Amino acid sequence: MCGIIGYTGGRPAVPLIIEGLRRLEYRGYDSAGTAYVQDGELQVVRAEGKLIELDTKLAALDTSRARAGIGHTRWATHGVPVERNAHPHIDQDGTIALVHNGIIENYQELKDELTAAGHTFRTETDTEVIAHLIGAVLNACIVEGVPEEDCMIQALSRALARAEGAYALAVINLAEPDVIYGARHSSPLVMGVSDEENFLASDIPAFLPYTRNVVYLNDGELVRLTKNSWTVYDCATAKKIERTPQRIEWDIQAAQKGGYKHFMLKEIFEQPMVVTNCLTGRLSPDHKHVTLPELEEMPVPERLHIIACGTSFHAGLWAMYLMENWAKIPTSVEIASEYRYRDTILGEGDQVLVISQSGETADTLACLRKVKEQGAKVIGLCNVVGSSIARESDTVIYTQAGPEISVASTKAMCSQLVVLTLMALFWGRRKNLLTEMAETECLDTLKRIPEHLETALPEMRETARTLARQYSGARSFLFLGRGSCYPLALEGALKLKEISYIHAEGYAAGEMKHGPIALIDPDFPTFALALADDLFPKVQSNLQEVQARNGKIIALTQDGMDLTVDSVWKIPHAWGPLDVFFALPALQLFAYEVADYLGKDVDQPRNLAKSVTVE
Repeated sequence: MCGIIGYTGGRPAVPLIIEGLRRLEYRGYDSAGTAYVQDGELQVVRAEGKLIELDTKLAALDTSRARAGIGHTRWATHGVPVERNAHPHIDQDGTIALVHNGIIENYQELKDELTAAGHTFRTETDTEVIAHLIGAVLNACIVEGVPEEDCMIQALSRALARAEGAYALAVINLAEPDVIYGARHSSPLVMGVSDEENFLASDIPAFLPYTRNVVYLNDGELVRLTKNSWTVYDCATAKKIERTPQRIEWDIQAAQKGGYKHFMLKEIFEQPMVVTNCLTGRLSPDHKHVTLPELEEMPVPERLHIIACGTSFHAGLWAMYLMENWAKIPTSVEIASEYRYRDTILGEGDQVLVISQSGETADTLACLRKVKEQGAKVIGLCNVVGSSIARESDTVIYTQAGPEISVASTKAMCSQLVVLTLMALFWGRRKNLLTEMAETECLDTLKRIPEHLETALPEMRETARTLARQYSGARSFLFLGRGSCYPLALEGALKLKEISYIHAEGYAAGEMKHGPIALIDPDFPTFALALADDLFPKVQSNLQEVQARNGKIIALTQDGMDLTVDSVWKIPHAWGPLDVFFALPALQLFAYEVADYLGKDVDQPRNLAKSVTVE
């Protein structure tokens, strides 16, 4: 979940590192630091808090002669987020510095061993242990007479063979002031390469203004970068591996706010474009059928297991209703952090769909590997080309949402819902369960949604702003929905709690009387999804139960629905379950406006990070 950047080239390194960290701050922001070699000395500068604190420290220093260095922005896992625990960390001799994303699970065992050998540790982190281990192994390599040019690669190879867990590392060595080393296992790391300077980072935006040529590192790979060369090695054998750079076409402007107050608001308003992008290339020439070449060679699942976390889990839960209704595929939806530790049973003909915006979600990735060991075919649904889930799935479908910077996911979920809709249509058609008329009507609606949504969003935001001021004093919220609106109730509650810090729970509306109704009082509002579907009368009855106990109600509904509640919020109609593409941004906008009104840090909510790459 931390952000890593490394640079080596002809320009002053530290300003580029800070600039790269600024684009990665969404990955962690409770401390930051940088390390570089200048005038024959290894310099490490760290600061507690957001990146501005590090920037302030560096402004008082002369860093102009450093031409290589590493940087880090942290989301704490081991050790409280204070300066001593901030990265980079150094080895016992003070000649090696490294930054790390991930968790070293056997760090205590290694720490005890190194302590017994005379090492002194200054922090509570697992990362410092790896720095000491690499330093100790490097010294052993030197004593053995390993050739100088091979020493660091051998040291990394031998040291990391003993590390258990997940890591992406960037390392510098005082003896090689213009060289950056990297290593990856179960945590993202990518190189940006060119003829005169090279970068190492946990995500592409860190270096995108300087190069569009990237090399994605695979698990178990090392890399050595100088200003005009780069080499990839197999971590286990220290042998060289041939790799070819890929060209990135999206622009850095996609990762900037574009005049909006927050990335989250910008990304909500990008959803019309996201729907269009998700449909591009996935419809037949006459636009009457779905074409998904990624699924053409795979049979239709006899049973589908959807595995995901957080917002992606809610997208999968929503898709379950479509898969079972349109394609008659029995579908289960599992929380990845639970599924990975269960004794799960997969039948012949079962398929697994893993959903992750980043493609690096640790629990989801662990489930992918687990089911593959059981022989299941895996479909990956993610947004990041070249990510771990993309590479390790049997087939991958990209959501094509573009970079999402705000920690709270918005347009990524929208893109997931579009692709999941297309998958349900595709399988339903292959099983001859959907008429051509139904498929065409659905696709015609999907094609019109971008235009209608773009028109509706400004008015929806004004309604959200008005309601936010009216209800922002609430300490808790109940979100209710039935059928395919139940996952939306879960997502609405998640969005409100994660960015406004107001406690919120999502419930299936019919379950309210099995417990939550005890909480209803005038100070505990309910946000109900009461859309124009077959379950509207049931939701209406549930809301009458709330009103009988003097509970305040916001109802997200549509024209023609008879509701007498405290606050009625009407959104446009769409065909069938595609109302979701108006209901989802309404929920997101309500959470956004509440959080913004309360003065919260919308894009970087406390204790959260964008890419959950640790367990």
